[in-house]
Amino acid sequence: MINIHEFINGFTEMFSDESKLFPWEITGNLNVLLEKFILKLNADYNIENGIAIHKSATIEQGVVLKAPVIISENCFVGANAYLRAGVYLDKSVTVGPGCEIKSSIMFANTTIAHFNFIGDSIIGNNVNFEAGAHTANHYNERTDKRISVSVNGKIIQTNSEKFGALVGDHSKIGANAVLSPGTILTKNSIVKRLELVEQIKNLKPHCKET
Repeated sequence: MINIHEFINGFTEMFSDESKLFPWEITGNLNVLLEKFILKLNADYNIENGIAIHKSATIEQGVVLKAPVIISENCFVGANAYLRAGVYLDKSVTVGPGCEIKSSIMFANTTIAHFNFIGDSIIGNNVNFEAGAHTANHYNERTDKRISVSVNGKIIQTNSEKFGALVGDHSKIGANAVLSPGTILTKNSIVKRLELVEQIKNLKPHCKET
């Protein structure tokens, strides 16, 4: 089991019904989850066709939003960003110009600089992605595209072909770094500029979590 609350403060309070799920189970079902969340939002949000934007949020020119999307108070989404396939932005999240966010949750005060890709991921509070950093969410180069993760020395098979990363609070991801599919980063992690994170390439073949 992966206790997401150990990586992200406030996760259990915000996603109480999902607290016992694996991260990839949440991102893989984010459309349905957010559709339910939208029904509970108050009049502080402008809601239309499955897209909910807090009245205090700033959305610049050329942004494309594909439902369901929730953009919370004081968020900033820069010009020509693309949010699709289930995106939740918590309070005061910044998404810079030209970024793409897909099937992901981003917690409060996190910043995605510009020209970043965040796919099928859960990103904690106060995380910073410098320009051009990516969460890869698919093994294009492999015949067996199933993604595994490494947690406390144990390898868990997700049985999913689409999962990016779980990034703990206060982590820093350097410019043009790449988090390989299935990356798990604890709180206060630092990934250097241009670094490629591959957590399981030298480990033994994975086993299925039961």
